[in-house]
Amino acid sequence: MRQLVILSGKGGTGKTSVAAAFAHLAYCEVSPIRVVLADADVDAANLELVLSPKVIEEHNFLGGLSAVIDPGLCQVCGICDQVCRFEAVHLQAGSYTIDSLACEGCAACRYQCPEDAIHMEHQQAGSWFRSQTRFGPLFHAALRPGQDNSGKLVTPVKQQARLLALDEDYPLILVDGPPGIGCPVISAVSGADLALIVTEPTAAGIHDMQRALATTAHFRIPTQVCVNKFDLSLVCTELIEAHCCERGISLLGRIPFDPTVTEAMTFGEPVTAYRPHSPASRSLLELWGQVVVSLNQI
Repeated sequence: MRQLVILSGKGGTGKTSVAAAFAHLAYCEVSPIRVVLADADVDAANLELVLSPKVIEEHNFLGGLSAVIDPGLCQVCGICDQVCRFEAVHLQAGSYTIDSLACEGCAACRYQCPEDAIHMEHQQAGSWFRSQTRFGPLFHAALRPGQDNSGKLVTPVKQQARLLALDEDYPLILVDGPPGIGCPVISAVSGADLALIVTEPTAAGIHDMQRALATTAHFRIPTQVCVNKFDLSLVCTELIEAHCCERGISLLGRIPFDPTVTEAMTFGEPVTAYRPHSPASRSLLELWGQVVVSLNQI
């Protein structure tokens, strides 16, 4: 079993379009590769928008602790309001309440309450799902607005994908990773056999690609790069290629700018399924072939 994670360093480079295309190409090959899909971008999951999954299971995800005031025990002394450093305690209609979005779970109010009227509760920070798509099973999640611990929510998404792959002998887990280099990315690359960074030929794209490369290098994840919309700036594309060459990193492909990609997204289809002979589809087919070769060599 191999695990491929697709990263970007920044949002908007097209990594989800690449992941959806890979899912389709793996499914429709002459010798199809059975793939378990995982969308690790739990803050803004969008792989499901292209694959139109049918939800099979839904599970709650509990996040951090938040203080809760029992109005039957509270004597409205105001000590909790005095010790709270996050302005999460509010006096409303003659009683104190806790703003769960502002509460950081430090429990200072609980320890200082003379009436023991405050207790700590886990918040439901989101949900994770097991779904079925026409290209294989998909594990994805949704983090509630204002909640943290997105890195922790990535963990059950990947764990469940791996367990299913082991139980049912899937040879590949395809992970659509989150943007950036923070905790969700660290969770997403954990245990990966290969990382593919999708970048774009802009100054921001180059900068964030370098940060993503530093992250995967730190965790010793074999990494390769492809440039999306490479023909928008051939100068920046050459800079990306020079940087990869200097670091001994393979530049696997160049995907041209193709309006068909956006058109396919509006119809909820991977571009390789919507128009298989478009310029982007041909480049993605070639890129997928090289990725498969790289995975087989690991």
